[in-house]
Amino acid sequence: MKTYNYSEFKNLELKDSLHKKLLMLSPDLIFHFYLDVAGNMIFPFLSKSAINYFELSQQEKHETGFKVLKSRIHPEDFHGFLTSIQVAKRTLLPWKHDFRVVLPEKGLRWYQGYASVEEDDTGVVGFYGKITDVTLYKEQESRLKLSEERFQFALQASSEGIWDLDVKSNRVFYSSQSMKMLEFDEHDRIDSINLWDDRVHPEDKEKYLTDIQAHIDNLTPYYENAQRVMTKSGEYKWILSRGKIIQRDALNNPLRIIGTHTDISVQKQKEDDMIKTMGIIGKQNSRLLNFAHIVSHNLRSHSSNIEMLLNIIDEESDQTFVEESFKHLKTSSKALTQTITHLKELVEIQSELSHKKENLNLNDFLGKTLDVLGEEIKSNKVVIQNKLKKTETILFNPAYLESILLNFTSNAIRYAHPERQPIISYSLKSVNKIKVLEIQDNGLGINLEKHGEKLFGMYKTFHKHKDARGIGLFITKNQIEAMGGTIDVHSVVGQGTTFKIYFNEQ
Repeated sequence: MKTYNYSEFKNLELKDSLHKKLLMLSPDLIFHFYLDVAGNMIFPFLSKSAINYFELSQQEKHETGFKVLKSRIHPEDFHGFLTSIQVAKRTLLPWKHDFRVVLPEKGLRWYQGYASVEEDDTGVVGFYGKITDVTLYKEQESRLKLSEERFQFALQASSEGIWDLDVKSNRVFYSSQSMKMLEFDEHDRIDSINLWDDRVHPEDKEKYLTDIQAHIDNLTPYYENAQRVMTKSGEYKWILSRGKIIQRDALNNPLRIIGTHTDISVQKQKEDDMIKTMGIIGKQNSRLLNFAHIVSHNLRSHSSNIEMLLNIIDEESDQTFVEESFKHLKTSSKALTQTITHLKELVEIQSELSHKKENLNLNDFLGKTLDVLGEEIKSNKVVIQNKLKKTETILFNPAYLESILLNFTSNAIRYAHPERQPIISYSLKSVNKIKVLEIQDNGLGINLEKHGEKLFGMYKTFHKHKDARGIGLFITKNQIEAMGGTIDVHSVVGQGTTFKIYFNEQ
């Protein structure tokens, strides 16, 4: 039998007293209870904080623990409370349970119970633990959960993705919405930054990386860039990426960047459609302007020719010459009628926002042009070299073709070299299955180094001539381009000029 002297007992009493004082001063509720054979809850020890925790009255201090707990624990939580104790008793695992209580003054509070569970030799199971008021924590947890739910709802409603970059590791948090944009499984994901960067379109990547670096270098208050990103299916989507550095180290180096992803593919498509619409409107305005110039320019050529013939008839006494002039007058009148007919068709084309194309005999149209300008050709002793095949055709608009041939031919006559006989040559070649009409003269030529950029400008003239108005080439270029073709020019001052017209027959 072990014996103790008086001083040892005294020390044990002091220690026991100290432990009791410490337990009583603890802000948590300290308890020891066990379940007897009848299932009653017996509390051999309960710290004084139980009075404050449960706001016990003088009468309730003498009630059984079970009765007190039942009167205070929220009715919806009481069954779960008892069940958790029974489970701990059966398994002898540590007991931990959160529950609500309803107090007379403080109202609803959240408590958390924790206890170690032990079974003695007689089979009695004891619980040794504490109860802590976790109301503040629960309220914060509830507010955080509510905030997260609102945040998630806002993200889903706005269809924006979230990204969060750890700069040091180059690991990025991608939200489910960001993954959805790339057609991946819709769940949050942490991955390498390359998951996104490697999918950026090659044409957009340089600016994408430059914009990010500019923000990292503190050159911009935030990062913003629109880039095309390849989806899982291989298609590209336009994504607007925004971000801002929210954490830097002591040396001002970025540690964390957070931002959003927004799918702007629909917006970009609308912008492209708007640009196309503006292009159509611009072309339509150009065509309407062409029409106005065709009316003034082409009709003026016919009226001038008719006026000249009438003057000749009025002044000429030679009957044979008069009769020949009448023949030319009839030809010019017929050509005028055809021009008016084509202009009428042109009005219909403009109103339909489309260009009517016909399979035209190029040689026939050139013949009509030469007939219209017959007197000018004759008076200026112009040599015409028609190298076109009689059956050669092109798919083009008749009014435009007439205007183009008339402009180039009249210009070649107007700007002929004074020291040699004018020669105008017409030929048709095929370059890569595209028909190319070449109109070549040996006239004054044009200094392309000086005037090349404004050669086809409106009201631009390059030689001193009383009839020069700078409209013909402007009209011609617009007509050719309106039909989907192109025009090229080669010229040497003092030697002559060659115009090449490339026809788009699609």
